Amino acid sequence: MIPRYSRPEMVAIWEPENRFRIWFEIEAHACDALANLGVIPKKDAENIWKKAPKTFTAKDIAKIDEIERTTKHDVIAFLTHLASYIGDSSRFVHQGMTSSDVLDTCLSVQLTQATDILLKDMDALLAALKKRAMETKDMPAMGRSHGIHAEPVTMGLKFARFYAEMKRNKERLESARKDIATCAISGAVGTFANIDPRVEEYVAKKLGLKPEPVSTQVIPRDRHAMYFATLGVIASSIENVAIEIRHMQRTEVLEAEEFFSKGQKGSSAMPHKRNPVLTENLTGLSRLVRSYAIPAMENVALWHERDISHSSVERMIAPDATITLDFALARLTGVVEKLVVYPDNMLRNLNQMRGLVFSQRVLLALTQKGVSREDSYSLVQRNAMKVWEQGKDFLTELKGDKDVTKHLNAKDLTTLFDLKYHTKHVDTIFKRVFGK
Repeated sequence: MIPRYSRPEMVAIWEPENRFRIWFEIEAHACDALANLGVIPKKDAENIWKKAPKTFTAKDIAKIDEIERTTKHDVIAFLTHLASYIGDSSRFVHQGMTSSDVLDTCLSVQLTQATDILLKDMDALLAALKKRAMETKDMPAMGRSHGIHAEPVTMGLKFARFYAEMKRNKERLESARKDIATCAISGAVGTFANIDPRVEEYVAKKLGLKPEPVSTQVIPRDRHAMYFATLGVIASSIENVAIEIRHMQRTEVLEAEEFFSKGQKGSSAMPHKRNPVLTENLTGLSRLVRSYAIPAMENVALWHERDISHSSVERMIAPDATITLDFALARLTGVVEKLVVYPDNMLRNLNQMRGLVFSQRVLLALTQKGVSREDSYSLVQRNAMKVWEQGKDFLTELKGDKDVTKHLNAKDLTTLFDLKYHTKHVDTIFKRVFGK
Protein backbone atom coordinates (compact mmCIF):
# COMPACT_ATOMS: atom_id res chain seq x y z
CA MET A 1 0.00 0.00 0.00
CA ILE A 2 1.07 3.59 -0.55
CA PRO A 3 2.13 5.53 2.59
CA ARG A 4 -0.89 7.85 2.26
CA TYR A 5 -3.22 5.08 3.41
CA SER A 6 -0.88 3.18 5.73
CA ARG A 7 -0.08 3.15 9.44
CA PRO A 8 3.38 2.09 10.66
CA GLU A 9 2.39 -0.66 13.11
CA MET A 10 0.45 -2.59 10.48
CA VAL A 11 3.00 -1.96 7.74
CA ALA A 12 5.75 -3.41 9.96
CA ILE A 13 4.01 -6.80 9.99
CA TRP A 14 4.50 -7.12 6.23
CA GLU A 15 8.06 -5.83 6.06
CA PRO A 16 10.79 -8.34 5.08
CA GLU A 17 12.41 -8.02 8.54
CA ASN A 18 9.33 -9.43 10.25
CA ARG A 19 8.72 -12.07 7.59
CA PHE A 20 12.29 -13.41 7.75
CA ARG A 21 12.23 -13.39 11.54
CA ILE A 22 9.08 -15.52 11.51
CA TRP A 23 10.62 -17.85 8.91
CA PHE A 24 13.62 -18.32 11.16
CA GLU A 25 11.51 -18.97 14.25
CA ILE A 26 9.51 -21.62 12.38
CA GLU A 27 12.73 -23.37 11.33
CA ALA A 28 14.37 -23.02 14.74
CA HIS A 29 11.34 -24.25 16.68
CA ALA A 30 11.12 -27.20 14.32
CA CYS A 31 14.78 -27.99 15.08
CA ASP A 32 14.05 -27.83 18.81
CA ALA A 33 11.22 -30.33 18.34
CA LEU A 34 13.45 -32.60 16.26
CA ALA A 35 16.11 -32.43 18.96
CA ASN A 36 13.54 -33.34 21.62
CA LEU A 37 12.61 -36.36 19.52
CA GLY A 38 16.28 -37.35 19.16
CA VAL A 39 16.33 -36.80 15.41
CA ILE A 40 19.06 -34.13 15.54
CA PRO A 41 21.62 -33.28 18.24
CA LYS A 42 20.43 -30.80 20.89
CA LYS A 43 23.66 -28.82 20.62
CA ASP A 44 22.94 -28.15 16.96
CA ALA A 45 19.40 -26.97 17.74
CA GLU A 46 20.86 -24.63 20.37
CA ASN A 47 23.53 -23.46 17.94
CA ILE A 48 20.87 -22.47 15.39
CA TRP A 49 19.26 -20.07 17.86
CA LYS A 50 22.63 -18.80 19.07
CA LYS A 51 24.24 -18.01 15.72
CA ALA A 52 21.25 -16.69 13.79
CA PRO A 53 20.96 -12.90 13.47
CA LYS A 54 18.89 -11.23 16.18
CA THR A 55 17.25 -9.11 13.52
CA PHE A 56 17.34 -9.28 9.76
CA THR A 57 18.85 -6.01 8.59
CA ALA A 58 18.66 -4.25 5.25
CA LYS A 59 22.03 -5.83 4.46
CA ASP A 60 20.60 -9.31 5.12
CA ILE A 61 17.55 -8.61 2.99
CA ALA A 62 19.70 -7.37 0.13
CA LYS A 63 21.84 -10.52 0.31
CA ILE A 64 18.77 -12.80 0.32
CA ASP A 65 17.38 -10.92 -2.69
CA GLU A 66 20.73 -11.32 -4.45
CA ILE A 67 20.73 -15.09 -3.87
CA GLU A 68 17.11 -15.36 -5.03
CA ARG A 69 18.02 -13.78 -8.35
CA THR A 70 20.04 -16.95 -8.98
CA THR A 71 17.93 -19.59 -7.22
CA LYS A 72 14.56 -18.16 -8.32
CA HIS A 73 13.27 -19.49 -4.97
CA ASP A 74 12.75 -17.26 -1.97
CA VAL A 75 12.86 -19.90 0.78
CA ILE A 76 16.03 -21.50 -0.61
CA ALA A 77 17.62 -18.05 -0.82
CA PHE A 78 16.72 -17.44 2.80
CA LEU A 79 18.06 -20.81 3.94
CA THR A 80 21.29 -20.27 2.00
CA HIS A 81 21.84 -16.92 3.67
CA LEU A 82 20.92 -18.32 7.08
CA ALA A 83 23.51 -21.06 6.65
CA SER A 84 26.21 -18.41 6.26
CA TYR A 85 25.54 -17.42 9.88
CA ILE A 86 24.90 -20.82 11.42
CA GLY A 87 27.60 -22.90 9.77
CA ASP A 88 27.68 -26.69 10.03
CA SER A 89 24.50 -26.93 12.15
CA SER A 90 22.53 -25.49 9.23
CA ARG A 91 22.37 -28.95 7.67
CA PHE A 92 19.57 -29.74 10.14
CA VAL A 93 17.52 -26.67 9.24
CA HIS A 94 14.40 -27.41 7.14
CA GLN A 95 14.76 -31.16 7.85
CA GLY A 96 11.79 -32.99 6.35
CA MET A 97 10.03 -29.72 5.59
CA THR A 98 8.86 -28.09 2.40
CA SER A 99 8.65 -24.42 1.48
CA SER A 100 4.91 -24.21 2.09
CA ASP A 101 5.43 -25.27 5.70
CA VAL A 102 7.37 -22.06 6.17
CA LEU A 103 5.35 -19.80 3.89
CA ASP A 104 1.88 -20.85 5.00
CA THR A 105 2.69 -20.93 8.70
CA CYS A 106 4.35 -17.53 8.41
CA LEU A 107 1.28 -16.12 6.66
CA SER A 108 -0.88 -17.46 9.49
CA VAL A 109 1.33 -15.68 12.03
CA GLN A 110 1.26 -12.43 10.05
CA LEU A 111 -2.51 -12.54 9.62
CA THR A 112 -3.03 -13.16 13.35
CA GLN A 113 -0.67 -10.28 14.14
CA ALA A 114 -2.59 -8.07 11.72
CA THR A 115 -5.92 -9.18 13.14
CA ASP A 116 -4.88 -8.26 16.66
CA ILE A 117 -4.30 -4.71 15.43
CA LEU A 118 -7.63 -4.69 13.60
CA LEU A 119 -9.42 -5.87 16.75
CA LYS A 120 -7.90 -2.97 18.68
CA ASP A 121 -9.04 -0.66 15.90
CA MET A 122 -12.57 -2.02 16.21
CA ASP A 123 -12.56 -1.52 19.97
CA ALA A 124 -11.65 2.14 19.44
CA LEU A 125 -14.40 2.56 16.84
CA LEU A 126 -16.98 0.85 19.06
CA ALA A 127 -16.06 3.15 21.94
CA ALA A 128 -16.47 6.21 19.72
CA LEU A 129 -19.83 5.05 18.36
CA LYS A 130 -21.14 4.26 21.84
CA LYS A 131 -20.07 7.65 23.19
CA ARG A 132 -21.80 9.52 20.37
CA ALA A 133 -24.89 7.31 20.68
CA MET A 134 -25.25 8.20 24.34
CA GLU A 135 -24.70 11.88 23.66
CA THR A 136 -27.38 11.99 20.97
CA LYS A 137 -29.76 9.30 22.28
CA ASP A 138 -32.81 11.58 22.53
CA MET A 139 -31.89 14.04 19.78
CA PRO A 140 -34.80 13.96 17.25
CA ALA A 141 -33.85 13.37 13.64
CA MET A 142 -35.57 12.61 10.37
CA GLY A 143 -35.75 8.94 9.46
CA ARG A 144 -35.63 8.30 5.74
CA SER A 145 -36.46 5.44 3.43
CA HIS A 146 -35.50 5.61 -0.25
CA GLY A 147 -33.89 8.95 0.65
CA ILE A 148 -37.37 10.38 1.36
CA HIS A 149 -38.69 11.60 4.71
CA ALA A 150 -40.32 8.69 6.52
CA GLU A 151 -40.88 8.95 10.30
CA PRO A 152 -38.90 10.46 13.18
CA VAL A 153 -35.94 8.68 14.76
CA THR A 154 -33.12 10.02 16.92
CA MET A 155 -29.51 10.65 16.02
CA GLY A 156 -28.60 8.28 18.83
CA LEU A 157 -30.42 5.44 17.08
CA LYS A 158 -28.24 5.95 14.03
CA PHE A 159 -25.09 5.60 16.11
CA ALA A 160 -26.58 2.65 18.03
CA ARG A 161 -27.32 0.86 14.76
CA PHE A 162 -23.76 1.32 13.57
CA TYR A 163 -22.45 0.19 16.96
CA ALA A 164 -24.48 -3.03 16.82
CA GLU A 165 -23.28 -3.70 13.28
CA MET A 166 -19.63 -3.13 14.18
CA LYS A 167 -19.99 -5.32 17.26
CA ARG A 168 -21.16 -8.14 15.01
CA ASN A 169 -18.19 -7.44 12.77
CA LYS A 170 -15.82 -7.70 15.70
CA GLU A 171 -17.28 -11.10 16.54
CA ARG A 172 -16.85 -12.15 12.90
CA LEU A 173 -13.23 -10.98 12.97
CA GLU A 174 -12.53 -12.87 16.19
CA SER A 175 -13.91 -15.99 14.52
CA ALA A 176 -11.84 -15.35 11.40
CA ARG A 177 -8.71 -14.97 13.53
CA LYS A 178 -9.36 -18.30 15.20
CA ASP A 179 -9.91 -19.95 11.82
CA ILE A 180 -6.78 -18.53 10.17
CA ALA A 181 -4.41 -19.28 13.07
CA THR A 182 -3.27 -22.68 11.81
CA CYS A 183 0.16 -24.23 11.35
CA ALA A 184 1.34 -26.72 8.74
CA ILE A 185 4.67 -28.54 9.19
CA SER A 186 3.74 -31.68 7.31
CA GLY A 187 6.30 -31.89 4.51
CA ALA A 188 5.81 -32.62 0.84
CA VAL A 189 2.14 -33.27 -0.06
CA GLY A 190 1.29 -33.12 3.65
CA THR A 191 1.87 -36.77 4.57
CA PHE A 192 4.46 -36.27 7.37
CA ALA A 193 6.58 -38.93 5.59
CA ASN A 194 9.81 -37.12 6.46
CA ILE A 195 8.84 -35.25 9.61
CA ASP A 196 7.04 -36.32 12.76
CA PRO A 197 3.59 -34.77 13.34
CA ARG A 198 4.77 -33.89 16.85
CA VAL A 199 7.08 -31.30 15.28
CA GLU A 200 4.05 -29.53 13.86
CA GLU A 201 2.32 -29.65 17.25
CA TYR A 202 5.38 -28.18 18.94
CA VAL A 203 5.86 -25.36 16.42
CA ALA A 204 2.14 -24.53 16.48
CA LYS A 205 2.17 -24.18 20.26
CA LYS A 206 5.26 -21.98 20.19
CA LEU A 207 3.71 -19.66 17.61
CA GLY A 208 0.26 -19.49 19.21
CA LEU A 209 -1.34 -21.48 16.39
CA LYS A 210 -3.12 -24.82 16.11
CA PRO A 211 -2.11 -27.68 13.82
CA GLU A 212 -3.94 -27.86 10.50
CA PRO A 213 -5.91 -31.17 10.54
CA VAL A 214 -5.19 -31.94 6.88
CA SER A 215 -2.64 -29.88 5.00
CA THR A 216 -1.96 -31.07 1.47
CA GLN A 217 1.44 -29.35 1.52
CA VAL A 218 -0.55 -26.12 1.82
CA ILE A 219 -3.07 -24.94 4.37
CA PRO A 220 -6.52 -25.17 2.71
CA ARG A 221 -7.47 -21.82 1.21
CA ASP A 222 -11.08 -21.86 2.34
CA ARG A 223 -9.69 -20.45 5.60
CA HIS A 224 -8.13 -17.52 3.79
CA ALA A 225 -11.23 -16.96 1.67
CA MET A 226 -13.33 -16.65 4.81
CA TYR A 227 -10.80 -14.33 6.37
CA PHE A 228 -10.70 -11.88 3.47
CA ALA A 229 -14.47 -12.10 3.05
CA THR A 230 -14.78 -11.02 6.68
CA LEU A 231 -12.53 -8.04 6.01
CA GLY A 232 -14.79 -7.23 3.07
CA VAL A 233 -17.90 -7.27 5.26
CA ILE A 234 -16.22 -4.93 7.74
CA ALA A 235 -15.28 -2.62 4.88
CA SER A 236 -18.92 -2.61 3.73
CA SER A 237 -20.00 -1.57 7.22
CA ILE A 238 -17.43 1.23 7.18
CA GLU A 239 -18.97 2.47 3.95
CA ASN A 240 -22.43 2.16 5.49
CA VAL A 241 -21.45 4.69 8.18
CA ALA A 242 -19.58 6.85 5.69
CA ILE A 243 -22.54 7.08 3.29
CA GLU A 244 -24.87 8.19 6.09
CA ILE A 245 -22.45 10.93 7.13
CA ARG A 246 -21.97 12.03 3.53
CA HIS A 247 -25.73 12.35 3.13
CA MET A 248 -26.13 14.26 6.38
CA GLN A 249 -23.42 16.71 5.26
CA ARG A 250 -25.20 17.64 2.03
CA THR A 251 -25.94 21.37 2.03
CA GLU A 252 -29.69 20.78 1.73
CA VAL A 253 -29.59 18.46 4.75
CA LEU A 254 -26.67 19.61 6.96
CA GLU A 255 -27.62 17.58 10.01
CA ALA A 256 -23.99 16.70 10.67
CA GLU A 257 -20.61 17.23 9.05
CA GLU A 258 -17.01 16.18 9.30
CA PHE A 259 -14.88 18.40 11.51
CA PHE A 260 -13.36 21.19 9.44
CA SER A 261 -10.06 22.29 10.96
CA LYS A 262 -8.57 25.76 10.96
CA GLY A 263 -6.67 26.36 7.76
CA GLN A 264 -8.31 23.43 5.97
CA LYS A 265 -9.28 24.03 2.35
CA GLY A 266 -12.27 22.39 0.67
CA SER A 267 -11.70 23.32 -2.95
CA SER A 268 -8.92 24.79 -5.07
CA ALA A 269 -11.52 26.86 -6.95
CA MET A 270 -14.32 27.60 -4.46
CA PRO A 271 -13.21 29.00 -1.09
CA HIS A 272 -16.61 28.39 0.53
CA LYS A 273 -16.48 24.60 0.20
CA ARG A 274 -16.53 22.16 3.16
CA ASN A 275 -16.56 18.71 1.58
CA PRO A 276 -16.99 15.27 3.24
CA VAL A 277 -13.55 14.23 2.00
CA LEU A 278 -12.78 11.72 4.75
CA THR A 279 -15.97 9.71 4.36
CA GLU A 280 -15.70 9.87 0.56
CA ASN A 281 -12.19 8.48 0.99
CA LEU A 282 -13.59 5.71 3.20
CA THR A 283 -16.08 4.76 0.50
CA GLY A 284 -13.20 4.34 -1.94
CA LEU A 285 -11.03 2.35 0.47
CA SER A 286 -13.97 0.08 1.28
CA ARG A 287 -14.28 -0.80 -2.39
CA LEU A 288 -10.66 -1.92 -2.40
CA VAL A 289 -10.94 -4.15 0.67
CA ARG A 290 -14.10 -5.79 -0.69
CA SER A 291 -12.40 -6.47 -4.00
CA TYR A 292 -9.75 -8.63 -2.33
CA ALA A 293 -12.36 -11.18 -1.25
CA ILE A 294 -12.92 -12.40 -4.83
CA PRO A 295 -9.33 -13.53 -5.60
CA ALA A 296 -9.16 -15.06 -2.11
CA MET A 297 -12.20 -17.17 -2.95
CA GLU A 298 -10.73 -18.11 -6.31
CA ASN A 299 -7.61 -19.34 -4.48
CA VAL A 300 -9.60 -22.14 -2.83
CA ALA A 301 -9.49 -24.33 -5.93
CA LEU A 302 -5.87 -25.46 -6.37
CA TRP A 303 -4.51 -28.29 -8.51
CA HIS A 304 -4.29 -31.61 -6.67
CA GLU A 305 -2.26 -31.30 -3.45
CA ARG A 306 -0.95 -27.86 -4.35
CA ASP A 307 0.02 -25.28 -6.93
CA ILE A 308 1.26 -21.72 -6.49
CA SER A 309 -1.50 -19.82 -8.25
CA HIS A 310 -2.57 -18.54 -4.82
CA SER A 311 0.88 -17.26 -3.93
CA SER A 312 1.09 -14.13 -6.07
CA VAL A 313 -2.44 -13.19 -5.04
CA GLU A 314 -1.74 -13.45 -1.32
CA ARG A 315 1.56 -11.59 -1.51
CA MET A 316 -0.49 -8.63 -2.69
CA ILE A 317 -3.88 -8.88 -0.99
CA ALA A 318 -2.71 -9.88 2.51
CA PRO A 319 -0.73 -6.69 3.18
CA ASP A 320 -3.01 -4.47 1.10
CA ALA A 321 -6.28 -5.63 2.70
CA THR A 322 -5.06 -5.47 6.30
CA ILE A 323 -3.16 -2.20 5.89
CA THR A 324 -6.10 -0.55 4.12
CA LEU A 325 -8.67 -1.75 6.64
CA ASP A 326 -6.48 -0.69 9.55
CA PHE A 327 -6.22 2.80 8.08
CA ALA A 328 -9.95 2.95 7.28
CA LEU A 329 -11.03 1.89 10.77
CA ALA A 330 -8.75 4.47 12.37
CA ARG A 331 -9.98 7.18 10.00
CA LEU A 332 -13.63 6.36 10.67
CA THR A 333 -13.01 6.46 14.42
CA GLY A 334 -11.59 9.95 14.06
CA VAL A 335 -14.54 11.06 11.93
CA VAL A 336 -17.07 9.76 14.48
CA GLU A 337 -15.22 11.27 17.44
CA LYS A 338 -15.07 14.73 15.85
CA LEU A 339 -18.36 14.67 13.94
CA VAL A 340 -20.19 17.98 14.29
CA VAL A 341 -23.93 17.49 14.87
CA TYR A 342 -26.59 20.18 14.25
CA PRO A 343 -29.74 19.52 16.33
CA ASP A 344 -31.52 22.67 15.12
CA ASN A 345 -31.08 21.60 11.50
CA MET A 346 -32.45 18.17 12.31
CA LEU A 347 -35.59 19.74 13.80
CA ARG A 348 -35.89 22.02 10.79
CA ASN A 349 -35.78 19.01 8.48
CA LEU A 350 -38.32 17.19 10.65
CA ASN A 351 -40.74 20.07 10.17
CA GLN A 352 -39.91 20.67 6.52
CA MET A 353 -42.85 18.67 5.18
CA ARG A 354 -45.34 20.33 7.53
CA GLY A 355 -46.44 17.29 9.49
CA LEU A 356 -46.39 14.54 6.86
CA VAL A 357 -44.18 12.39 9.09
CA PHE A 358 -47.26 11.68 11.25
CA SER A 359 -49.33 10.24 8.39
CA GLN A 360 -49.13 6.63 9.57
CA ARG A 361 -50.37 7.54 13.02
CA VAL A 362 -53.42 9.24 11.52
CA LEU A 363 -53.98 6.20 9.31
CA LEU A 364 -53.92 3.85 12.31
CA ALA A 365 -56.14 6.13 14.38
CA LEU A 366 -58.81 6.07 11.65
CA THR A 367 -58.72 2.27 11.45
CA GLN A 368 -59.15 2.12 15.23
CA LYS A 369 -62.28 4.26 14.83
CA GLY A 370 -63.82 1.65 12.50
CA VAL A 371 -62.72 2.95 9.09
CA SER A 372 -61.40 0.28 6.72
CA ARG A 373 -57.68 0.36 6.05
CA GLU A 374 -58.24 1.09 2.37
CA ASP A 375 -60.55 4.06 3.09
CA SER A 376 -58.27 5.31 5.88
CA TYR A 377 -55.28 5.22 3.54
CA SER A 378 -57.22 7.11 0.86
CA LEU A 379 -58.36 9.80 3.31
CA VAL A 380 -54.85 10.40 4.66
CA GLN A 381 -53.16 10.27 1.27
CA ARG A 382 -55.47 12.80 -0.38
CA ASN A 383 -54.61 15.33 2.33
CA ALA A 384 -50.93 14.44 2.24
CA MET A 385 -50.79 15.10 -1.51
CA LYS A 386 -51.94 18.68 -0.89
CA VAL A 387 -48.82 19.17 1.22
CA TRP A 388 -46.58 17.74 -1.50
CA GLU A 389 -48.23 19.56 -4.39
CA GLN A 390 -49.57 22.78 -2.90
CA GLY A 391 -47.41 23.36 0.16
CA LYS A 392 -50.37 23.04 2.54
CA ASP A 393 -50.11 22.21 6.26
CA PHE A 394 -51.02 18.57 6.90
CA LEU A 395 -52.75 18.99 10.24
CA THR A 396 -54.76 21.96 8.97
CA GLU A 397 -55.90 20.02 5.94
CA LEU A 398 -56.97 17.04 8.07
CA LYS A 399 -58.95 19.28 10.41
CA GLY A 400 -60.74 20.74 7.39
CA ASP A 401 -61.65 17.36 5.90
CA LYS A 402 -65.18 16.40 7.02
CA ASP A 403 -64.63 12.76 6.09
CA VAL A 404 -61.76 12.72 8.58
CA THR A 405 -63.28 14.84 11.36
CA LYS A 406 -66.44 12.73 11.59
CA HIS A 407 -64.12 10.08 13.08
CA LEU A 408 -61.35 12.20 14.65
CA ASN A 409 -62.03 15.66 16.09
CA ALA A 410 -59.49 18.52 16.12
CA LYS A 411 -58.18 17.58 19.57
CA ASP A 412 -57.77 13.95 18.55
CA LEU A 413 -55.83 14.97 15.46
CA THR A 414 -53.56 17.38 17.34
CA THR A 415 -52.68 14.64 19.82
CA LEU A 416 -51.52 12.45 16.97
CA PHE A 417 -48.87 15.02 15.99
CA ASP A 418 -46.61 14.30 18.98
CA LEU A 419 -42.91 13.74 18.27
CA LYS A 420 -42.35 11.87 21.55
CA TYR A 421 -44.69 9.12 20.37
CA HIS A 422 -42.03 8.04 17.88
CA THR A 423 -39.17 8.00 20.36
CA LYS A 424 -40.85 6.29 23.29
CA HIS A 425 -38.98 3.01 22.81
CA VAL A 426 -35.50 4.44 22.32
CA ASP A 427 -34.48 3.28 25.80
CA THR A 428 -35.63 -0.25 25.00
CA ILE A 429 -33.56 -0.32 21.83
CA PHE A 430 -30.51 1.06 23.67
CA LYS A 431 -30.80 -1.65 26.32
CA ARG A 432 -30.84 -4.27 23.58
CA VAL A 433 -27.73 -2.78 22.01
CA PHE A 434 -25.69 -1.66 25.00
CA GLY A 435 -27.22 -3.61 27.89
CA LYS A 436 -28.16 -2.01 31.19
